[in-house]
Formats: sequence, C-alpha cells, structure tokens
Amino acid sequence: MLQFSGKFSLPENPIREEAMSDTDEYNDDNGNNKNYIHLDFNENQISLINEDEYDHDLVSDHDLVSDVERELVDDEEVGTPSPAEIRLKRKKSLLEFRCKIQEAIIGKYLLGEGEKGEKISLPKENLRDITLWGVPLLPSRAHEGTDIVLRKFLKAKDYKVNDAFDMLQKTLVWRIKNNVDKILDEDLGSDFEKVGYLDSRDKEGRPVCYYVYEVFKDKSLYKKTFGTQKKCDLFLRWRIQLMEFAIKKLSFRGGVDGIIQVYDLKSAPIQGMKELNSVSKKALMLFQCYYPEIVYKNIVVNAPFWFYTSQVLFSRFMNQRNKKKFILARPQRVTPILLRYIGPEHLPAGYGGLRRNNDHDFSPDDKVLEHRIRANSVSTVEFPVNETGVTIMWDITVVGWEVIYKEEFIPNDECSYNVLLQNQSVVGDSIRNSFYINEPGKIVITVENGNFKKKRMYYRTKTRVTVPMFILLS
Repeated sequence: MLQFSGKFSLPENPIREEAMSDTDEYNDDNGNNKNYIHLDFNENQISLINEDEYDHDLVSDHDLVSDVERELVDDEEVGTPSPAEIRLKRKKSLLEFRCKIQEAIIGKYLLGEGEKGEKISLPKENLRDITLWGVPLLPSRAHEGTDIVLRKFLKAKDYKVNDAFDMLQKTLVWRIKNNVDKILDEDLGSDFEKVGYLDSRDKEGRPVCYYVYEVFKDKSLYKKTFGTQKKCDLFLRWRIQLMEFAIKKLSFRGGVDGIIQVYDLKSAPIQGMKELNSVSKKALMLFQCYYPEIVYKNIVVNAPFWFYTSQVLFSRFMNQRNKKKFILARPQRVTPILLRYIGPEHLPAGYGGLRRNNDHDFSPDDKVLEHRIRANSVSTVEFPVNETGVTIMWDITVVGWEVIYKEEFIPNDECSYNVLLQNQSVVGDSIRNSFYINEPGKIVITVENGNFKKKRMYYRTKTRVTVPMFILLS
C-alpha cells in the first residue's frame, strides 16, 4: 500500500467493510454486461500490529541489512534459545503442522466451520486434491513444494501452529469465495498495463513486479480507473491477478519462492488520490493475510519528502514482519538500492540498468562486467577489435553518473587517425553505441570522475558481421 497524500485520515475502523454479495453484475465502458466477484474483507481475518508493538520506522536505504543479519538480530535477544534449539523447534512445528493439515483434509474440515458449527457453504471439491499456488497441500502426497508453502504460513505466525492453520484456512476460504484460482483466465482489460507489469528477475531469480503511478498525473485516466466503486474493485482484482501471475513464475520445488515489488512514486500526484489510497490499503492487507511470505521485498523508489513524513500512518497497516520488508529509496539512491537486488542486465535502463524493451542487440544472457572508478580520477576501458568488417556494440551505465564520458576509436596503425565518437558530461540513463570496424584497433572508453566518491561502471560488448550501407547501395 502506498500513501500519496500528505493528509491521511484514518476511519474509526479502517478494516471493517460492509458485506457484499459474492457476485454482482455491471456494465463496462462498452456497455457489455459482466460478472464481477467482490473481494470479501473480514476484520477478524486482517492482522494488524498492536499499538505497544508499533514501530514508527520503516526500513530506509540507510538501514539495509541482509536477511541473515536480521535473523541474528532477532535471535540474539535476552533469553532466546540457541540456533540449534530454534531449528529443532521449527522442525517440530512443521511436523505438527503437517499432521494437523493431514488430519483436517482426511477429516474434511480443512475449510473450517461457521461460528455456530455449521459447515461453510462452499463448492464441493475433493479435499485430497486441494492445492494452493499449484502445490498440493496433502502432506502424504510427498510433493516437494508442500513443506515450502507450509513454512510460509508458519513463518508469518512465528511458527505458532494453530495460528498458521487458522491463517491457511482463511486463505483457502477466501480464494474459493472469490474464485481466485480462475483469476488468470479473466480478461480485466488493458487499461492497467502501464500501471503495473512483471519485468525480468532479481539476482536470485525472483520475479520483479513494477508499479508506476506517474501515469495517474493524467486526470482523465485516473477518473477512468477509479471513477466508480466498480472500477475501484476491478483495479483491486487486477492487483490480485498480477500477484497470481508472479506466483505462477515461482518454483516451490527448492527454487525461488518469493517476488520483489518496486513502487515508483516519481511525479506521482499528491492531491486527489483518495480512491487509489483506499485500494492500495486493501491490496496491502490482502497480500499480508492471504499471501504470507510471498513478497520478499517492497522497494519504494523516487519517494518524495512528503512520503517520508507519512511513514507513521503508512506503517500502521502492516505487522512488524512485513514492515521490515519495505525499503525506501530517495531519487538519488534509486539505482544503488535496486542494484543490490537486481543485476544491471535485468534492471530497466530508466532505473540506471542496461535492460531495454524489445532489445534486439543484447539479451540478459550477455555477460556484464563491472569496473570501479576511483574518486577524483580518470579511468579507461578498452575493447580491442582485430577483425575487420564487423560492427562492435557496447552498452554502458555508470551508477550515479555525474562524470565526463568520452568514446573514441584508436586504430592499431599509428598513421591512421583516431575517431572521436562522443565526449560529454553525462548525468542520465545508460549509453549504447556502435562503430563499424574497417581496420584493426580498439574502442577506448574514458570516464573522468571528479567526485569525492568512487563510482561503479557496468558494461557489455558484442560484435557482429555487417555489410556497410555504401556497399549495399553501390
């Protein structure tokens, strides 16, 4: 959930929602009749932090520590058992959780009962075949992804088996009531494609989902997206659909089992975002309750100053564990923060990486090299080319830029002339260039760093045989 307004007033009970029918009908902008399944909210299903546990600080880019360090910090409290005892306790919790789920599935009460003991009215299904995120939940099936999914619920509830079981029950009931397992087959339109999209992976292979709210500067687009309650509900359902698409890319067989979400607040309007704030809050609560430990990191980039002042209210809707997953990066820190998690070949050029849409020259498989530039120094990188009749291409980005950048071709023959390709002060995105080689030589990249801090440069090159245009025209 992202807060866009400096003023944020909380209702007396921000979680309570009026009961809605499971299915409503509405007409879209083209007048076509569609069925829409509302998303149920129950205040007993939403986990909020207690006031006495409330921490006013989110994780900023200055507070970044590794997950291992966080585990050590959490485990070194006074009276905490040894690491071996903790591991044993967690193994016992998993074993108990497996037994509890096995009994619930065999006993046909996995989906729970109502307050008065009545069975919940849900579509009939074979509980032995029930799955979550494509992974069978029946432990006796010995699917290698079952324990991975179960650990997510245990971890979200601090390995308290009963709480984890209750969370799993509510997740399954919510998914059935809202037909979430079929959501990938739904056509929710193409209006949201510029707002959020999946693009590439991080260094560990996790899918990365980007949300760009700059598009809502267009008031007509904002009204089209959030003009009615039905449209707000549709946007929320699209958020869930995008989450399901990301989960489909995960491997619950010992591979990556989480995603990274990047929220870009660059030029996001401050005023008039009430509807988006409300929907984002609901999405955050849904992900916290029904997708435990699926989100590995939430990285908020280009966060303006007013966003930092609203951190206190923003964090009231998250439990302590989820608050630690948020990283805030100011505009000047966007590229360094993102590069900690996403390799330069996978990071979009707009964020200081090398990835471009519909790139026909380079692919993520092309090797990227790193070159460090000392403070107050001039550094060079050379690309020798001894073969003629080829075109050499190079892709370069300097983290933070603010350097003087020069490209030139220097022939091996001292009697030939050097060719200056570029010489300028660079502040912006990555640079891509090419040069046709008609005699052996080398491309020399010179970077002058006049700052007091060292810089990192990432680059990759490729050559291909080409025929000059003047030969084709002759």
